[in-house]
Amino acid sequence: MTKVRVKLDEPFEKALRRFKKKCNKEGLMQRLKEVKHYEKPSERRRRKLAKAISRSMQDITK
Repeated sequence: MTKVRVKLDEPFEKALRRFKKKCNKEGLMQRLKEVKHYEKPSERRRRKLAKAISRSMQDITK
């Protein structure tokens, strides 16, 4: 379970932004999408390949 402690005098919007960033980092929203809809194995392979290619392109540009 993702938790974010709101600091004293911290705006709610800032705490919400930190919460969303933490959820993205943990892959929570991606997992929900995977569970919600069936994905064919060929689509899963294509998505993983595209992700690997984008990661390798980021490594090249660094």
